[in-house]
Formats: sequence, structure tokens, C-alpha cells
Amino acid sequence: MPVERTLVMVKPDGVRRGLVGEIISRFERKGFRIAGLKMLKMSRELAEKFYSVHKGKPFFDALIEFITSGPVVAMVIEGDSAVKVARLMIGSTDGREALPGTIRGDYALSKTENVVHASDSVESANYEIGLLFSKEELM
Repeated sequence: MPVERTLVMVKPDGVRRGLVGEIISRFERKGFRIAGLKMLKMSRELAEKFYSVHKGKPFFDALIEFITSGPVVAMVIEGDSAVKVARLMIGSTDGREALPGTIRGDYALSKTENVVHASDSVESANYEIGLLFSKEELM
């Protein structure tokens, strides 16, 4: 299996609910190495770049409002097939449909406020990591 890096971000609802430690520990217990970690408040400009693939979709403005509504915790995790495994660990986008045992299945009841984000491809991971972390911030 290829060693990859991916971005995982605890969204404002997860931070507000005090789930940051639980989410980080799930990835650590799985065996991933944390290569970067920080808390930040996204500006509208950064959020629009981050979610640029959704520009023009009906939910875009609500997504931007939500992700800028409070601090997020972004982390770069590294390990075998990190992108695929992280996506499996977080579960379906709609928390009402996510399987129990996944992060969203255990903690989310909405499609919008779904606690956590994870990159959906290596290309997306590289783009998102580049937006949120400098090379110097990564170990």
C-alpha cells in the first residue's frame, strides 16, 4: 500500500462540541502519523478557495457561511492509503446515513454540519494541504 498524506479537518460544529481530541485519537489509534496540526479560523476568501469545486452549486453559500462560523482544526495525516482509509473512517457525507462506528455515524445528524472533512483524492489532499499548511509546518 502506498504511503500518502491527506487532510482531515474538524469543522466548527465538531470544535464547538469538544470532539477534536476524540477525532484525533481515532486517527492515531488507526496507526496514522500526524504530520501537521493547527487550529484556525477560515476567512471567506480561504473558504471559497478551499471549496472552489462546489462554486455555483446551490449549497455553496451555506457551506461557506458554516465553515467560517468558528474555528476549525486541520491536520495532515500520513500512512498507507491515507485518503481512502480516512474517508472510510469518517463515513457518508450525510450524518443521518453514515454507518455507526464512523465519525459521522457516531457524531453527525446533518449533511451540512457533519463534524469532519477529509480530502477525497490525493490531488485534492495536495491542494487542500497547500492551502492550509506551509512546507515548514509539516513534519
